[in-house]
Parts: sequence; C-alpha cells; structure tokens
Amino acid sequence: MAQIVSLAASLRQAAGKGAARQARLQGKVPAVIYGHGRETQSLEVAAKALEKALTGVEPQNTIIELALDGKTVKTLIREIQRHPLRPDIIHVDFYEIHAEEKVRLKVPVHLVGNPDGVRNAGGVLDQVTREVEIEVLPEHIPDRVELDVTALKIGDSLHVRDLSIPSATILTHADLTIATVVPPRAEEVAAPTPETATEVAEPELIRKVREGEEEEGAAAAEGVGGAGGGGGGGGGGGAAKPEPKAGGGAAAAKGEKGEKSEKAEKPKGGKES
Repeated sequence: MAQIVSLAASLRQAAGKGAARQARLQGKVPAVIYGHGRETQSLEVAAKALEKALTGVEPQNTIIELALDGKTVKTLIREIQRHPLRPDIIHVDFYEIHAEEKVRLKVPVHLVGNPDGVRNAGGVLDQVTREVEIEVLPEHIPDRVELDVTALKIGDSLHVRDLSIPSATILTHADLTIATVVPPRAEEVAAPTPETATEVAEPELIRKVREGEEEEGAAAAEGVGGAGGGGGGGGGGGAAKPEPKAGGGAAAAKGEKGEKSEKAEKPKGGKES
C-alpha cells in the first residue's frame, strides 16, 4: 500500500517569480495545488519539513495529506523541481485526489532474486524498464512493484505482461521488456605499449657464413678495393689543383717583383747587346 505522510502548507498571497524568490529566501518552497475543479492555488511549505516528509519514500506514489486552511486535503505530487546545481527543491505541484476516484501514476519496478544465468553462467542482469504506469484507487496505490527474476537463464526476458498488481490496471504496453539476462561481456585486451612491443620483439636471426662464402666475400672485397684505388687516381687527374702552400706563394711573389725590377733598370730606347 502507498505510504501516507502529513505536511503543513499555507496559501501564498503573491504570485510570480519575485514572490517565489522571496519565499525561498525565507526557507520556504513555492507550490501549487489543483484538481477536481479546484482553481489552481499558490501555496508555500517549509523547505525542511518537505525534505523530511519525502525522505525514504517514493514521492510520485506517496499520498501527501496537506493541512491547508484548517482542512486536510489528500494529494499526490505531480512534479518536483530541483535547483540545477544543488539538490534543493525549488517548486512542487500537488494534485488533489478523492478516495472514490481512480488516479493514474507511475510506480517503480524492483527486481527480486539472483537469476540462474548470472549464478551459473556468468551472465549479466539488465533492467530495461524501471517504472510502469497504472490506474488505481488511492487506497490501493502500491509503493512499488516486485518482479522475481530467479529463474531467468541467459537470453531469457520478463515483460510488463509478467507483472501482477492487485486492484490496479497496468497502462504500460504489455510487450515492453522489464529485465533480461545477457551473455557475459568479453574482456577487452589492452594494446601493448611501445616498451612492451620492444621487449617481446623476436631477436634477429644471424646465419653462419660457410667457408666458401668467406673466400668469395674476401675476393669481392679485394676487387672493390682495387677498383676504388684506380678510381682514386682518375679522380686525382680530374680534381682541381691544390692551392700552393704559404711558402711557395711568397717565393712566387718575390720572383715576380725581381723580374719587374730588371725591366725597370733597362734604359728607354736602348738596344740589347
């Protein structure tokens, strides 16, 4: 059966974002109540009292008895808005219910037992659907629906049609899968690191040279050496002349200077004897 909690609420005279912000600053949570021809009314509830009332219960299928204007009104929570960065509740929608009128709501599905495929074959239990929608009188609202999965083998599944909820009509499609047991997941093999790849690399094979091959190799080496010597001679012929050493350059310069001096000593117009 659904759990019932009590909560005090008061009418909120001002509406709008400014009034809601002011209520939060005073430690209160803005709220509204509607249903059964009632005009939507703005409320406010104490933030700490609301958090305490919702602790350990399923808010969506818990009956909230609101103490409002000296009366007790039975309601269901239709929506809870929380702060995007903090777990604080910033707004709540309450829906008034009557004992003789059926209501539509969602109830959580809890799996019970350890599947055979998990115990004996290493499979994995996968819950696909976690809640179903039902239509029921308020007094028969279940706090949750249990489904036994003990007999499931690998590849087996249970569906919405396998659920049994007394005094309630299940509105969720009957063929929708609730839970299945899948084969064990293969372990991924990590790629070897460069160091590991270097360590496991096979050593280079070195073939022993035969005696005959050694002689042929030596002869080939001599032939290459002779050819290289001849090429060196040819290269010497084709190479540019090396520059004269420092001493040779000075002697050449001295000889050139002496020749110029001899020419300068000859008289102009004189004949050689």
